[in-house]
Amino acid sequence: MSSGLYSGFSDVAKQAMLQPQESMLEVKSRKNSLQIGIPREISFQENRIALTPLSVALLVNNGHQVMLETNAGQAANFSDKDYSEQGAQIVYDSKSVYESDIVIKVAPPMMPEIELMKPGQILISTLQISTLKTENLQALLNKRITALSYEHLRDEGNILTVIRAMSEIVGATSVLIAAEYLSNVFNGKGLMLGGITGVPPTEIVILGAGTVGELAARTALALGAEVKVFDPSIYKLRRLQSSIGNRVFTSVMQPIVLEKAITTCDVAIGAMRAEDGRSPCIVTEETVSHMKPNSVIIDVSIDQGGCFETSRVTNHAHPVFRKYDVIHYCVPNIASRVARTATYALTNIFTPILLDIGEKGGIANVIWQKAGVRNAVYIYNGHLTNKHLAERFNIPCKDLDLLVLSAR
Repeated sequence: MSSGLYSGFSDVAKQAMLQPQESMLEVKSRKNSLQIGIPREISFQENRIALTPLSVALLVNNGHQVMLETNAGQAANFSDKDYSEQGAQIVYDSKSVYESDIVIKVAPPMMPEIELMKPGQILISTLQISTLKTENLQALLNKRITALSYEHLRDEGNILTVIRAMSEIVGATSVLIAAEYLSNVFNGKGLMLGGITGVPPTEIVILGAGTVGELAARTALALGAEVKVFDPSIYKLRRLQSSIGNRVFTSVMQPIVLEKAITTCDVAIGAMRAEDGRSPCIVTEETVSHMKPNSVIIDVSIDQGGCFETSRVTNHAHPVFRKYDVIHYCVPNIASRVARTATYALTNIFTPILLDIGEKGGIANVIWQKAGVRNAVYIYNGHLTNKHLAERFNIPCKDLDLLVLSAR
């Protein structure tokens, strides 16, 4: 098919999506009863689960079946009994869960999990493009899976809804972690984060004025700390200042100003994100070597390489190391530290999507009508639809609009 004709069909499909909602309702399919499987996570230190027991109850009350692998919610302090009382069917082997129509999990599926999946299944999980392997992607394509990634789900305001929720959690939690490692209990300085009457407040430097940086700044200010936020974007700094107020010091990335702030602060939080690839390394090893003894670095960006030259990946079992007598906390999956809170945040996003798939008669209708869900699809019926993945792995990419149009 020529590229001109292909583009023409795509334009037709997009025009159809702009039709008034009334015309969509006329072709709405009948309600489907879904079989939803929730496997136990096998990824290292992944403590979250996609759905809470009350969300399971809502799905069951709407005529859907939910199959849960035993102990899937244990790390988030949800027991099998909590789920079974709300109507979930507890199964004791992974194979049974992967016989469901829809599999919903948190971490990307590993090869042993993909092997258990059945052809034509719907997968809702993270994608984590930076760690995705060619063989895993090809295995999903071979099984004609329809796969949606959490990272690309958008809400009605065009916000990356899961990324926003997890960033809020990570931003607030990073400050609480810093407070722990400033205390004597963790061989820190013995400082209370913030300050009291007659005692100077602790100083916190935050690199990045995005969602993580904003929530970290809010939490630190609420605890009484003195906060300085650095970001290369004047727009982001202005937005943060407008949101929080004049109590926070903001600056662009001026090397001399930044170095002085880092070497005199008690806590430095790295929250710089890259759109693609590695996060920018802002703080050199030499600067870290001049930081005050027992000061704390929380490198939230470590999953993209980190903002500090001295950072290296740690985990929840061994979260910190010292270099130049500076405490480094470099755990990539901070949200798993507060797995129950994170699960509540996730379930609020996923439950409406699952209900929509049932109400609207299948995933094709939801993708057609919901642009935010359509944005998360990277495989549709075994066809790769994400251009970035296609370029990276040199696999042909097909237009999702045309695929969905043909499926309806």
